Amino acid sequence: MGTDKKRVQFRAPNRLIDRADALAAVLGEDRTDVLVTALREYLQDAAHDDARTQEIAAAYYDDEITFEQLKALVGAEEAANLRVLKQQLDEDFIDEVADA
Repeated sequence: MGTDKKRVQFRAPNRLIDRADALAAVLGEDRTDVLVTALREYLQDAAHDDARTQEIAAAYYDDEITFEQLKALVGAEEAANLRVLKQQLDEDFIDEVADA
């Protein structure tokens, strides 16, 4: 993973932040490390959840996310497969419209 970082700011329930702070103290890390790890693991799990992957694919097919965003979410191999499928679906649609 690259060393480029982006500052983000968000609001979270106090109890959630208190739990993150407690875990950070136990691990000898800071809150940011705990939150980054949690976010990384959540995104990894989401990319391997079939229902979530279908949502991600649908967003790509509907041009709500770019191919680069797709690749970041599901990995290069799965993204390549979904791009081919999207191209096939687009070609089928064009053929159907041409035949109508």
